[in-house]
Amino acid sequence: MTNRLFDASVAPAAVPEADARGPWAYLWWLARIRPWPLVLAAVLGALWMVPLALIPLVIGRAIDEAGQHTGQAGLYLWSLLALGLGFLQALAGAGLIQAAVGAEAHALSVTHRVLMRQVVRLGATLRSKARSGDVAASAAADVESIGNAFEVVGRTVGAVVAAVLVAVALTVTSPVLGLAVLIGVPAAVLGIGPLLRPLQERDEAQREQMGIATSQAGDIVAGLRILRGIGGEAGFAERFHRTSQQVRRAGESAGRMEAWLQAAGVFLPGLVTVGIVWLGARLALSGTITAGELVAFYGASAFLTLPVSTATEAAETLSLAKVAAGRVCTLLRLAPEAVRPAHPEPLPAGALALADAENGITAQAGRLTVVTAPADRTGGLADRLSRPGAPGGPPAVRLGGVPLDRADPDELATRLLRSGPADILFSGTVREELTAGSAPSGPGLERALFAADAADVVDALPGGLDAVLDEGGRALSGGQRQRLVLARALLAAPDVLVLEDPTASVDAHTEARIVDRVAALRAGRTTVVFTDSPLWRGAADHVVRLGEQTVPGSTDRSAGVPS
Repeated sequence: MTNRLFDASVAPAAVPEADARGPWAYLWWLARIRPWPLVLAAVLGALWMVPLALIPLVIGRAIDEAGQHTGQAGLYLWSLLALGLGFLQALAGAGLIQAAVGAEAHALSVTHRVLMRQVVRLGATLRSKARSGDVAASAAADVESIGNAFEVVGRTVGAVVAAVLVAVALTVTSPVLGLAVLIGVPAAVLGIGPLLRPLQERDEAQREQMGIATSQAGDIVAGLRILRGIGGEAGFAERFHRTSQQVRRAGESAGRMEAWLQAAGVFLPGLVTVGIVWLGARLALSGTITAGELVAFYGASAFLTLPVSTATEAAETLSLAKVAAGRVCTLLRLAPEAVRPAHPEPLPAGALALADAENGITAQAGRLTVVTAPADRTGGLADRLSRPGAPGGPPAVRLGGVPLDRADPDELATRLLRSGPADILFSGTVREELTAGSAPSGPGLERALFAADAADVVDALPGGLDAVLDEGGRALSGGQRQRLVLARALLAAPDVLVLEDPTASVDAHTEARIVDRVAALRAGRTTVVFTDSPLWRGAADHVVRLGEQTVPGSTDRSAGVPS
């Protein structure tokens, strides 16, 4: 594998490889993908800031022309020049806003797509390797921080160019004042530096606490009905209150440091301005500079507070962006448990047999197999039958005679499907949720709904298949959600379907109808059902009963006892 994270030659939404090189590498990669908004923002930032820097110098020159009593022509000329600079600044400012927002939107869009592609790439691995709160916080706060860093680039470049131009102009007019500017302004910027590291550390602490709080909030929302059933609302509310207070304290700590940074951005440039004005006044009294030059020096020194404050904002924004990009890179470093084999083996055509030699589970091709196992083992066994391990591992699970870790993941995804109680319903219409973006025939959708006994669920919704589901289908009962999830799995019509407790939330009469209909619909295709329901066992072509021992991989392994 190439040891790189980002490749600007590929599509922006391409998922970076796992060996991330760090947050600065990610930000540089974003800039290289589409540099023109940043370049345009930098040019327009200079055109916006330079006129603002030159106007005090032009006004000072106009004052000198008026004081020399040489006529009105020079005064009018310098006044028109100041007006032209103001007009140029207005046009450049309007363009700068558009270019900066374009650069920000680019960073937001690409980072969102990269995160989404990585989440899809990880699949079920994500739940075991990252908190849901971290993913949600990265998709919201971290992406926004990265976008802000791209937005400030144009103004920062303009501030640097304008500050250099003012320093050169002042040096030509008065070497003493120019030297004071060349020393004072960089000293003011450097004086802010010691505050950046503590700010970054406190931002990281706040970001960590926000991820924990977001995860807890998601757990509470998802399990609110269960919490009410067991009377656990008060306990979880108190737990979330403690976590939210930790977030508040971390935010206050970061806010205090940010306040000190902002105060330094005003105080230090103010000291430079006071010093330059005092020195300029002394030079004017001694006759070294004119009154117009004194006004120009005062205006220019007052202007210099803007570049310094812009540099302060840029330093703070880049500090936050570095923390955010580091979090994004942490997610990008996660690798899926299953890796594409170097030489994938194709699966046989038609119905496929599924066998786990280590546990004694054998599902014959085109048959309905029911596996009865302890409740704490069914999830692990279903995962084992449907998810390949690392290439080169023990080929215990075979699909159509091909070890899962040697099969092509793309082909495996289309021919093997696992559905269980952890599956959720997403926001959108019922039709979109069931079809998952594909375009199955109308009869196929009707057959899937009939087999899952979910037609009445759809009919009860306002709009039927065009009804909009809330997040997670929370407006539905547990049995209704389970039947729609089952209908979605049946509509996909994979060659091998692994179901985990597909009727655990329905009554016995509904379960009996579902069992008969699923068996009829899946005739000729391989179906494995993990359940202890006697209704499923009665309809099965083959039943495997597993003992009470621990999950495979431990020292005590159970053996399958086929009935």
